[in-house]
Amino acid sequence: MEKPTYKELLDAGVHFGHLKKKWNPKMLPYIFMERKGIHIIDLNRTSECMERAANALRSIAKSGKKILFVATKKQARIIVSEAAKSVNMPYVTERWLGGMMTNFSTIRKSIKKMQNYDKMLADGTLTNVTKKERLMITREKTKLERVLGGIEQLNRLPSAVFIVDIHHEHIALAESHKLGLRTFGMVDTNSDPNLVDFPIPANDDASKSVAIVTQYMTAAIKEGLEMRKRDKMERESSRK
Repeated sequence: MEKPTYKELLDAGVHFGHLKKKWNPKMLPYIFMERKGIHIIDLNRTSECMERAANALRSIAKSGKKILFVATKKQARIIVSEAAKSVNMPYVTERWLGGMMTNFSTIRKSIKKMQNYDKMLADGTLTNVTKKERLMITREKTKLERVLGGIEQLNRLPSAVFIVDIHHEHIALAESHKLGLRTFGMVDTNSDPNLVDFPIPANDDASKSVAIVTQYMTAAIKEGLEMRKRDKMERESSRK
């Protein structure tokens, strides 16, 4: 797994922060300079933080625990959902429902409801209902799938969360803190990096920036999963 080069980070626009008037002073250690009223992020610090976060995510994946990906901003949704799917991790990219983690048992009931609708539509149970009722159930199922589809296979709380834009996803971050989950996040110059266990100073608005950081984190998770698989095979062969 190769870490993105300085030039690759530069080309992806990872260094572009927000306007100076929108900055959070706690981001000062990660800011390189100000140019035309815009803060420029220090890519050397970004690179260090990316490596630190990747090492921790690799270790979590190796232990067999789940990492929840969160990104509800339009420009990050597809990038993050595809990345999460590639490593079989849960994700939330449409809307964060209040209590999604802190009231997980209620969320699981909604997921069960969605799964029941799936079953009913597949096995012909709904053949006896009216056209209107069938349409209502189909719409409800679609609505539930859009919001909860990414966490359908999540049977218990994840061990960690990876968040794109901690400022935008403040509710998800607050719930993660309440439950003691390990937090990883892309942090722009308008956010407080101290709110995350593993902050990654980066432009969290540009899709190219989101992609380069997310893909590196995903590659680390993939390595962790492969290490887990290898260790399991070695244990099994040693028993024979």
